[in-house]
Formats: sequence, C-alpha cells, structure tokens
Amino acid sequence: MLQRLVFLLTILSPLLSSAEDSFVWPARNTTSSREAFPLTYIQDEMEPRSTLMRWNSSAEVEGGPPGWDDALASDRPDFTEASSTVGIGKRQLEMGYTYFRDDDGTTRLTSHSFPEFLFRWGIFADWFEFRLGWNFGTQHEAFNPLTRSTSGSEDIYVGAKLGLTPQQGIWPEMALMPQMSVPVGGPNSDNRVLPGVNWLYGWDINEFLSTAGSTQANLAVDEASDDEFLEFAQSWTFGYTLAERWGAYTEWFAIIPAGAETTRTQHYLDGGVTFRWSNNLQYDVRIGKGISGASTDLFAGAGAVVRW
Repeated sequence: MLQRLVFLLTILSPLLSSAEDSFVWPARNTTSSREAFPLTYIQDEMEPRSTLMRWNSSAEVEGGPPGWDDALASDRPDFTEASSTVGIGKRQLEMGYTYFRDDDGTTRLTSHSFPEFLFRWGIFADWFEFRLGWNFGTQHEAFNPLTRSTSGSEDIYVGAKLGLTPQQGIWPEMALMPQMSVPVGGPNSDNRVLPGVNWLYGWDINEFLSTAGSTQANLAVDEASDDEFLEFAQSWTFGYTLAERWGAYTEWFAIIPAGAETTRTQHYLDGGVTFRWSNNLQYDVRIGKGISGASTDLFAGAGAVVRW
C-alpha cells in the first residue's frame, strides 16, 4: 500500500507546488509570467500555508483547517475521516458509544464500544495534527446453551494527520495519516505494535453537498491463528447540509484482508445526523448495516465533539 501511495504522489507531483514556493506561475505565450501579476498578489501568496503543498492551479483555494469563527470539522461519526487538520493551537476531543449486534445462525454476539476517545491537537503548523485514541470494549457471545463474555481496554491509537493540499476546483483537499496501535495487554489487545497509513481526500461540491473518501492499509492480526496480515480499507461518503446547524451523511465502506487465514472481507452501509450546538460543540447519531456475509449485522451509536 505504501508503494502505491508513493507511486500516486509521484504521478501527481507535476500538479503540486511545494510549500516552500510562494506561488507557481502559469506559462504565458509572450510575456514573463512574473510580470503578469501585481506585487501585492505575490505578497498575499507568501502568507503561511495551511497545507504542505498546493495544486498547480489558478482555482480558488478552499478547505483547510477551520478557524475559530468556523464550525469544527470532525472525524466522527462516519468511517471516513476528515481531510483537514484541526489547525495549529486547537485541541479537539471526539467521543461516543456504539452498540453492535450479529447473528450468524449459530452464534449471537452483542458488544458495546465506549468512550471512543480521539484527542486531536494541532501543533507546529496548521498542516500538522497529533492524534491519540483510546477505547474500552465489552462483548457477549451466546452459543446455545453456552455463553461467554469478555471486556477490557483496547490498544492505544497513536498517529498524525498531515494536511497535503487544499481543494482547488476539481482537485481535492487531501491529507495523509501515518498511524499505529500500541498494545496495552488484556483480552482486547493484539499484544504487538501494528502500523498503518490512511490517505484522505474530499471535495465541497456546493453549499448543500460534499463528498470524500479514504484508502488505508494497516497491519492486523488474525483472531484464529494469531498471525499478522495486511488489512486494506476503502470508504466513500456523501455529506449533506440540511440546515444552519444540522447535517447528515450516507456512506459505504469495506474492510478487506490480504493474506488472512480466517478473516473475511466485510462491506457496510451507514448514515447519520449531526447537530452543531455551537462552532465548538457538535452532537451526532448514526446507524449502519452489514451487507456481506462476514459483516456485523447492525451497529448504532451516538457521540459528541468539543473543540477548545
């Protein structure tokens, strides 16, 4: 997966401008391109950037970290995370609860996930975000007439989000997230460090509609054999602005194992609603359904996001 991302960025590199350059000048037929723009415009472009790169495009720059006067941009409640960082000096805590239910005819499983903490902190620059996550899970399995219950802390999530580009016309806003899980021990731990990477991309189409996707690859552990394998995940989401404070989304995502002995591909459809109490406080609810044989039948949850 890492090789694919490097290859993709190599292809896109002619379309991108480095963060070290103040402006990429378009070619002109008869005059020097630098003479075609007034000095004030050049100086405006020399202001600090919110992303590492920019598309080699004259289209207006959109997106990037929201300011204090803007509504926060959260990574929850959908599977696809935001393609923008929180911005330097901002801290954001995202939290929630999810209920899962699955019945394959022989085993009935119910589980609960909480508090789903994700702490996001913008440091060093607008384009860099530090991320730390923690969760606790309980699970109850019924194999008539036997039952089994487990509970415990899940492994700690550590990562960073790097803002790569803003949106410029048809070219998307993008971010890259190197990430890993760190073992804490217990029944819900994989007992080893599992690294991964997540590539995020999104477009604001108009005031009502936005769309985004994510492509990621993470090292995972097969529950039956305890062997490591590469797990891919792909998602696509559509966001809708319903009113000044209300939003909604619909989404598809898939989790695809490569080289696993027993873990199978899972496909899901889900949707949810968000309510913005203020620019710095948001609530959400969501519900989803598995659409493949190996998927969890149903999940539903609620959460909140606070920024300071």
